[in-house]
Amino acid sequence: MSSPTLPLIEIAGAPRERGRAYGEQARQQIHASLAYYQEAMSGRSLSWDEAIRRAGQWRPVVAGFAPDLLEEVAGIAEGAGLTQAEILALNARSELLAAAADIGREECTSFALTPEASGDGHSYCGQNWDWRAGAQQSVIMLRVQAPGKPTVIMQIEAGQVGRQGANSAGIGLNANGLKSPPISGLGVPQPFIRRRVLEAATFPAALHVIFGVRQHIAANLLLTHRDGFAINLETTPERHGWLYPDDGILVHGNHFQAFLPAAMAATYRPSSADSLYRVPRLAEALRAARNEDSSAGARKVIAAGLRDHFGQPESVCCHPDPAEQPVDRWQTVSSSIVDLTTGEYLVAAGPPCATEYAQLPWNLYDDQGHERE
Repeated sequence: MSSPTLPLIEIAGAPRERGRAYGEQARQQIHASLAYYQEAMSGRSLSWDEAIRRAGQWRPVVAGFAPDLLEEVAGIAEGAGLTQAEILALNARSELLAAAADIGREECTSFALTPEASGDGHSYCGQNWDWRAGAQQSVIMLRVQAPGKPTVIMQIEAGQVGRQGANSAGIGLNANGLKSPPISGLGVPQPFIRRRVLEAATFPAALHVIFGVRQHIAANLLLTHRDGFAINLETTPERHGWLYPDDGILVHGNHFQAFLPAAMAATYRPSSADSLYRVPRLAEALRAARNEDSSAGARKVIAAGLRDHFGQPESVCCHPDPAEQPVDRWQTVSSSIVDLTTGEYLVAAGPPCATEYAQLPWNLYDDQGHERE
């Protein structure tokens, strides 16, 4: 297997300063992302030019929820030589695509493994992040150090302020797409919510973010803590549902597993039927981790589960479908295994069956005074 690595970008300081450094370092990837969405939405019900125009509607919403992140957006735009509307559009891409009924199928398979299910006694979390194959070139690893907040490490599309990752307070966040009825009015786009969750210094504070915000679209959020606790939240603009680990294992895909929104109950069909087998396939694979007494062994089991090809191309390890137009193809754009006990963050760029997991040079607990095992 090859060992390609994702670009590593570090930012620190005040919001505008962080954003400007982000935009300058990721300029190439941000421009590539804009070019991809422009191509992907050409001739669709909502063009990318119209999406950029509409993105401005979220400015007051974000300003009310996270004014510092709106300032970071302004810095990203300056550093990348783009407009704030273009960066807002990248951050609201799922909300815009949902409004255009153009998001396509939902993918991603997330997991949490608590100490009772891992033979080495560690807490793990991670996911196969599945998205449009054309966006692969814009995926980066971002490390954020903001004054007075935990250090955050994320897998992210360049130009976005938040997606999935973990922080120096020992909190991991993994996320999957869900479909629910459209919201009336405007809610906060997902990247801003997820960044706020990852900035939380305590687990209760992370939960308060999720339960206290009015979001724009549905999303599945799986939270894991290094102390061995995990909870899965199926969040919608109206209400949330939740799940806990079964024998220390918690896996989620892209269908409602805890509840069904009332407006969907009578007619619900998962938008991605493959989620119905991806979830049990990964959960069953992870059961073998309890028989491994070394971290190397436990991580090998997790990696094998994330490389599962049952149902390929729409498998846990997702591959582009040659029957689809190139611009519409999906794949695993990155895969992660995070050891929340030791702070080690492992990432595979692209489908993990073809890529070795590489440990990032950043430990979650660097400079935080936490003891590592």
